[in-house]
Amino acid sequence: MFKTIKAIGTDAATNPLTTFSIKRRGLLSDDVEMEILYCGICHSDLHQLNDDFGAAHYPMVPGHEIVGRVTAVGRDVTRFKPGDYAAVGCIVDACGTCPTCRNDLEQFCESGATLSFNSPDTHLGGMTYGGFAQTYVCREKYTLKMPAALDLASAAPLLCAGITVYSPLKHWQAGAGKVVGILGIGGLGHVAIKIAKAMGAHVVVFTTSQAKVADATRLGAHQAVLSTDPQQMAAFASKVDLILDTVSAKHDVNAYLNLLKIDGSVVLVGLPPEPIEIGAFNVVKGRRSFSGSNIGGIAETQEMLEFCAEHGITADIELISASQINEAFSRLKKGDVKYRFVLDMSTLQ
Repeated sequence: MFKTIKAIGTDAATNPLTTFSIKRRGLLSDDVEMEILYCGICHSDLHQLNDDFGAAHYPMVPGHEIVGRVTAVGRDVTRFKPGDYAAVGCIVDACGTCPTCRNDLEQFCESGATLSFNSPDTHLGGMTYGGFAQTYVCREKYTLKMPAALDLASAAPLLCAGITVYSPLKHWQAGAGKVVGILGIGGLGHVAIKIAKAMGAHVVVFTTSQAKVADATRLGAHQAVLSTDPQQMAAFASKVDLILDTVSAKHDVNAYLNLLKIDGSVVLVGLPPEPIEIGAFNVVKGRRSFSGSNIGGIAETQEMLEFCAEHGITADIELISASQINEAFSRLKKGDVKYRFVLDMSTLQ
């Protein structure tokens, strides 16, 4: 069984997004069905639409920052009931048995996690369709509970941007007594500033934009550095414990490796389409490291949502209607958003 619903997507990388019909599976015993209220627009949605990673399948319906209201549940579901607010992020299934899954690291599932869109659909065949749609159906195990304290629209980007920065900040032990650098203020970076500060770290933002230097303070950073100014950069040489690199364009990370203390790390969470070059002496000197991190598991994502609710953290958003979707992606490509677009799904007619 399946249901036919409306969605927003495209049938080719060169074509604009438009409205068409897709199928959602009928409820299985452990499924949660939700009416989608809001869906964030992530930079990786743009990468996928453009086939920047070479793995795109069309037609494609993007969207993996999904917040909605539960409309129906399968007979074995115990954590949700109709009317509850729920969410779906990047991962909607995994093998559940490999060592990484057993350790709540489904993002590294050895069989490959099923993603909320552009991933093989084991139920209906073809590929999964994302959150730019009227409804979503997901297994209870991979469905998240939305804390009551969070504004639903501005919390939507937490489902990807939030967990993408929360996971490495936690893993590399950002907190009191640590100097944490945030490289780039965009969809990821602006949330990272808020979360790192809430963890108790001293937050330093590095940006190429003079305008964003001032905005960094508004977002909660203790200091902001114009990275094109050699004197400002030199002032932080060997003084930073951790730098979270959120940049998704070509850039030179070597200048930031030199800002690290002994045993410090630059951790990449952005997705530059081109390879990054590392100078050998920039890592062997000071036993520094260049690492990466990719979203987070389901348990950690739920933990992140609770943390953000406790500290009043959401994304700075621009709420848009379905009719503005192509304009939004055009602006996102230019970096013209502060700092995350969120699609109001009630406008999908």
